[in-house]
Amino acid sequence: MEPVVRRGPEGGNRSGRSAGLGAHITQNGLPEPNSGVKRPSRRIPMDKSTHTESKTVVFQPSGARGMVETGTSLRRAAAQLGVDIESICADTATCGKCRVVIEDGQLGNIGSSPDHASVMRSTEELWITKRAKTWRKMGLDPDRLRLSCQALVEGDMVVFVPESSRANRQIIRKAATDRHIEINPAVRRYYVEVEPATLENPLGDVERVAAALVAAMTRIHGDAKGWIAPDPTDIWFDFHVVRTMGNAIRQGDWKLSLTVWHGRQVIDIRPGYSEDLYGIAADIGSTAIAIYLCDLITGEVVGTDSMMNPQTAYGDDIMSRMAYENEHDDGLATLHEAVVTGLDKLIKRALRNHHIQAIDVHELTVVGNTTMHHLFLGISTKHLGMAPFVPTSHCALDLKARDLSISVNPSANVHMLPIAASFVGADAMAVVIAEEPHEQDENLLIIDIGTNAELIAGNRNGLVCTSTPTGPAFEGAHIEYGMRAADGAIERIEIAPDTLEPRYSVIGIDGWGPDRFVFDDSEHGLVKGICGSAIIDGVAEMFRSGIITPRGHFATDLTSNRIRQGEFGWEYVIAWKDETSIGRDIPITLTDVRQIQLAKAALYTASHLLLRELEIEAPDKIILAGAFGSQIDKTKAMILGMIPDCPLERVVSVGNAAGDGARIALLNRRKRTEAQEIARTIRRVELPIDPDFQREYMLALNFPHMAHEFTSVTHLIPVHGTDPMAERFSTSS
Repeated sequence: MEPVVRRGPEGGNRSGRSAGLGAHITQNGLPEPNSGVKRPSRRIPMDKSTHTESKTVVFQPSGARGMVETGTSLRRAAAQLGVDIESICADTATCGKCRVVIEDGQLGNIGSSPDHASVMRSTEELWITKRAKTWRKMGLDPDRLRLSCQALVEGDMVVFVPESSRANRQIIRKAATDRHIEINPAVRRYYVEVEPATLENPLGDVERVAAALVAAMTRIHGDAKGWIAPDPTDIWFDFHVVRTMGNAIRQGDWKLSLTVWHGRQVIDIRPGYSEDLYGIAADIGSTAIAIYLCDLITGEVVGTDSMMNPQTAYGDDIMSRMAYENEHDDGLATLHEAVVTGLDKLIKRALRNHHIQAIDVHELTVVGNTTMHHLFLGISTKHLGMAPFVPTSHCALDLKARDLSISVNPSANVHMLPIAASFVGADAMAVVIAEEPHEQDENLLIIDIGTNAELIAGNRNGLVCTSTPTGPAFEGAHIEYGMRAADGAIERIEIAPDTLEPRYSVIGIDGWGPDRFVFDDSEHGLVKGICGSAIIDGVAEMFRSGIITPRGHFATDLTSNRIRQGEFGWEYVIAWKDETSIGRDIPITLTDVRQIQLAKAALYTASHLLLRELEIEAPDKIILAGAFGSQIDKTKAMILGMIPDCPLERVVSVGNAAGDGARIALLNRRKRTEAQEIARTIRRVELPIDPDFQREYMLALNFPHMAHEFTSVTHLIPVHGTDPMAERFSTSS
């Protein structure tokens, strides 16, 4: 019987078992791309039936100007005009970092007035009036001050963005690490010579190419153990390949280069001989997106690039993104568009920098937490946010790049690693295949520290996983002078125990200050705030120096002008105002200490209950994963009780292990099967329903803990004013 070509969603019927194009059901029960199943487009339609007029808005000091629809928030208007305003609370008027000043009067041809913004809501009014004294000290008029996430455009206006509200470009550290990877990609290139068609043998091009491909594969793999040659009717073709096949065959004089995915699907056809074969591994984090451009033949990392996740404009953590989707009719469309556009921008930039054609990129592997996974695919997260917290799919997914409008070969495969649990996502599975705890005899505890921490523990006898929201405090959010890790952020803090004087390092400046920094007119503006690694350092140093007690209270009997009663309670001044660009002292406040207590208690409790599930008291080794995990000081983290007690030499940071895992899955297809099996068998520990969680959490609020001993750092915590680490201040750096 003559084979019949099976057509994909572009049209036609499918029948018979043939060399063709279309789809089949994968091992995980999900339809392959082009199965005829209707997929959502990248752009989710929005209701634009309501006509609104536009007003002129100018942002100073940047001078950005444009027409903005009435009813648009000033922060969204700023984003549209390319002005970055800091925000971490997903437009809930709780962080106050997006404050701006609306000018009053005729400025050029614009009549600006605070009255040209919407009426202030109670939450915004409370936030501003409560701090009126502070604003006046900063030279800001409370009567013209607004939170840009709340103030809606109703008329022409000029808006001044204070230095403290300007979002600096975050320093993103997600370089690829050296790892031994077996090169066995899902995508391979085959050179074939096709038997020309004749009047005596007028077999179709599809059938001829399929036969030639099987012959070429047999020559290459025929001697491999366990290899079974496919029947030509098992080979199927992407419809875009079929469309160009006739011309390619004849242009190449019946000699072709075929790109084949998983040994069955032909996804690209080129006349003659061609070698260029590339893939991209992408790690979509809540804060940053990183990509690794790889040569699929050699495994070489050709280039890397990263950027802030554009979704941060709508909230800094996954809970605020989910809230944004729920509270805005176009929330899902906005978040989906933001992350896909951001990834696409990164890919274009990397390809341009390395002189690689988009058509030569044939596969992507993508990892991210469950929320990022769903938003990247345009899938609603609403069901994730309510019991029983079920994701749309736990299984690995394979999609077409064209379905996501990603600027690579349109037939390229996009592989999404599986999800382990509601909030233990594909990024955690990537970390597992990178660190291989399931291959070890010793018990490992892997912690990916972020706004939502993901934890995995165990060894070859089995793995358990859980997650816990820690809030954005570890990344500098919900901290009075917290900020992202950008230029001007304090990133390290040490406190001399005898004088209680601090020294600190700042992103963008070499060395330690303030003694070695010069604050003249040209360099004024050096310090802007405190990032996550520094707030951990600072609180740990305050505890170690006796400034705060194990309960997190200030020791008010100490004599230091840096310890004082601030506007909202006790605080310790890290940088005086003449060392800063915001014209204010930068302290760590009692509220900041409390935020770190809450976050570190959640992280420690999750670790403790996970280890209890394995019936062990302590791990043999702790692995700190993620870009943030590589930046924190492990000693300070243990002094605070963020992580369980473990010999310090057995606590290691592995950098962006999720990105490494995505790269491993890109270059070795067997690791995808491994990840799928681990996701299926891993035991999930649900902290919200654990009867001991609340009790353990309360115990963990103390520094380092109310009941547990931390023998690995006991000698580093001073007793009666002695300090075993004091000698570091006797040497210059």
